[in-house]
Amino acid sequence: MNPMRRKSENLLTPREAAQVLGISYPTLKQWIYHGKLRTIKTAGGHHRVPESEIDRYLSRTLRSADVAERRTTFRRISGRNQLIGRVVGIKTSGLIAQVTLSIGEQHITSIITADAVREMRLKTGDMVAALIKSTEVMILRV
Repeated sequence: MNPMRRKSENLLTPREAAQVLGISYPTLKQWIYHGKLRTIKTAGGHHRVPESEIDRYLSRTLRSADVAERRTTFRRISGRNQLIGRVVGIKTSGLIAQVTLSIGEQHITSIITADAVREMRLKTGDMVAALIKSTEVMILRV
C-alpha cells in the first residue's frame, strides 16, 4: 500500500481531479508528469489522484495567492472567516444534515437544514465556503 494513501481514501481520475481543481485536463497531466501533483498508478498503469493530494494542493494554492486574488473567491459578505473546501460527506436525517468539508488537511463539520442541502444541490466533491461566525458555521455554494 502506498504510504501517502489513507486506508479508505477515494481516488479520482485525472479528468475528475482537473474538474475539482478548476484546471484543464492537459494542464493536470503536465503537473503529474513534472511531479507537481502526486498520483498512484493502477495495475494497468493509469494515474489516479488521491483526495488528500487534491486537498494538499488546494490548501497550498489558496495560501500562496495574494490577498486581492484570494478575496475574489470569497462571497460578497461581511464575514471574513471564510474557508474554501471540498464536501467529503453529507448525512441527512429528518430536518437536519451534517456536512463535512475537507479544508487543507483538516475536516470541518457543519449542521445545517436538510432543505439547505437540497436547495444548494450539495453533493460530495462540491467546492464550498464555510462561513464561521461566532459559534456557527454556515455553508455557501461557490
